[in-house]
Amino acid sequence: MNSCIMESNRKIVIAITGASGSIYAQEILKKLIEIKQDLADVALILSKNAQDIWKHELNNNFLDNLPFKTWSNNDFYAPFASGSSFYDTLIVIPCSMGTLGRIAAGISDDLITRTADVMLKERRKLILVPRETPLSLIHLQNMLTLTQAGGIICPGSPSFYSNPNTIQDLVLTVVNRILHLANLKTNGYVWGEHNQPD
Repeated sequence: MNSCIMESNRKIVIAITGASGSIYAQEILKKLIEIKQDLADVALILSKNAQDIWKHELNNNFLDNLPFKTWSNNDFYAPFASGSSFYDTLIVIPCSMGTLGRIAAGISDDLITRTADVMLKERRKLILVPRETPLSLIHLQNMLTLTQAGGIICPGSPSFYSNPNTIQDLVLTVVNRILHLANLKTNGYVWGEHNQPD
């Protein structure tokens, strides 16, 4: 089992939207399950489209047996809908361009976008994982706006210098990078700390 080292008392929200890339969400949830005893809480939000895409791409019941509470995307009574809560990180994985655009415009019309708004205004960590390609000028401008507001854009683009052999290996290059950005250190490949090619 892969081990992770993290700060204590972390409260993290994972949001899954209707972009392609459900496997990224599945694999980050697996990683969080491994370390859940070291976290204060992990909360989960899924958009309606996310559930449909998950069924189309993965067609499994993984989401039915999670040890984390799943909140309705319409439930504004979730604690992390307010800055008075102590949730410190929101990871939107994958992040659709519609969700990204609404966050950039400050439109809090569901729990995902409201939680993102809270993270930005409270100067907490917001990590967005878009998987769109190619990108339009509007997409890029929205990403610039969010970066200037304090968000982190981490595209779902795998790296190859660890010589991945499977689709899961490729996915984990992204997932481990996201966990590192969230200050959850993993034993994933780190450039300069693993064997280099001849």
